Amino acid sequence: MKPPLVPLATLLGRELRNVKVEKPFVKFGQAALAKKGEDYFLIKPDCERVPGNPETSFSVFAIFDGHNGISAAIFAKENLLGNVLSAIPQGINREEWLQALPRALVAGFVKTDIEFQQKGMYSFLFHHTCILFYFITLSFVLMTGETSGTTVTFVVIDEWTVTVASVGDSRCILDTQGGVVSLLTVDHRLEENAEERERVTASGGEVGRLNVFGGNEVGPLRCWPGGLCLSRSIGDTDVGEFIVPIPHVKQVKLSNSGGRLVIASDGIWDALSSDMAAKSCRGLPAELAAKLVVKEALRSRGLKDDTTCLVVDIIPSDQPVLPSTPMKKQNALSSFLFGKRSQTSTNKTKNKLSAVGVVEELFEEGSAILAERLGKDFPMNTNSGLFKCAVCQVDQPPAEGLTVNSGPFFSPASKPWEGPFLCTNCRKKKDAMEGKSLRSAVLLTNLEQRMVCDRYLVS
Repeated sequence: MKPPLVPLATLLGRELRNVKVEKPFVKFGQAALAKKGEDYFLIKPDCERVPGNPETSFSVFAIFDGHNGISAAIFAKENLLGNVLSAIPQGINREEWLQALPRALVAGFVKTDIEFQQKGMYSFLFHHTCILFYFITLSFVLMTGETSGTTVTFVVIDEWTVTVASVGDSRCILDTQGGVVSLLTVDHRLEENAEERERVTASGGEVGRLNVFGGNEVGPLRCWPGGLCLSRSIGDTDVGEFIVPIPHVKQVKLSNSGGRLVIASDGIWDALSSDMAAKSCRGLPAELAAKLVVKEALRSRGLKDDTTCLVVDIIPSDQPVLPSTPMKKQNALSSFLFGKRSQTSTNKTKNKLSAVGVVEELFEEGSAILAERLGKDFPMNTNSGLFKCAVCQVDQPPAEGLTVNSGPFFSPASKPWEGPFLCTNCRKKKDAMEGKSLRSAVLLTNLEQRMVCDRYLVS
């Protein structure tokens, strides 16, 4: 049997990638203005895949935009990176590490969400089926203040490869040579994302606007119970499990001309479009650029919300700063080289990354179905005979858990295993996110909806 033909463009790309390119410099800046003090950020430019080996260095930058309190944002900031790294197999090379990263990000986000809920005693609900316990637990959560949630935009930079995982409506954009601005995240606002609205309602949630006295509907679309404007977040322990922590993940490889990332909370994006944010700071050092983006957002809209911005420049090693990319008229040749889009392109086409000259798209997945995101190739530990949970990384005997692809009443002895393995708690979390548990089925009354909604007017 003849091997399949490989397109010439693919072969040329492989040859170009085999040319040794020096590691880029990573320079960054941060700026913020606080309205409620619920935005947090993470900057770790000196991480190492192999501890003690600087040749394996990578950088992490993240924005956590909290709502209804700061607990979830702080918890995610302190625990998410460790949870992601714990889900990556040990002893693998860089290429394998990058391939494992998208799945590890999914596991890390879900584990962080579970741990935060358990921290607030919300795990109590997972062990009871009586509806009374639901409201007892809900009351406890409301009284103890552990109802906060957070958006997350989490960026990993390893040499020229950028991997972005996100839940909520914080955003990361990429500005490359030629002035091409690409969106690396997907907004999970119910008002703007029809696919997420369909998923929420299919899982047992209700989507609608706030009902005020007289029957009038006001404000953006929200998910009930809870009244949250977002369909994905970490935390939010008082809303349905159809508000999931499973992130959209995108992985790209930059050309050796580098690029600039602008990572920011919605206080920026409610005031500025992606193009406006990129244009406002071109040609400036990262630290000054971040301040200018925040200043431009404040000038455009005023201080309506917490406003936080990180600017990260990925710079060729032979250049002290990222070259300026002024927008100017280009001929057909330069448009081909730099992936310049015409002004008449649709938004969808405009946001699509070009694989010629700008970046190479390596991976993108946004499904909210955990089984689709974790795959089937998590092996058993042959030394101990134990399975490692694909989410929480805990070793357990096969009899004490189920695989992610099995049904709720599946007996492990009845058919061969189809990985990955999930422990009992993580399996319950998976079922709840898919609308298979009581927690997703219990809906608050309209009066309760109005009371809860007041906390999310700026979410």
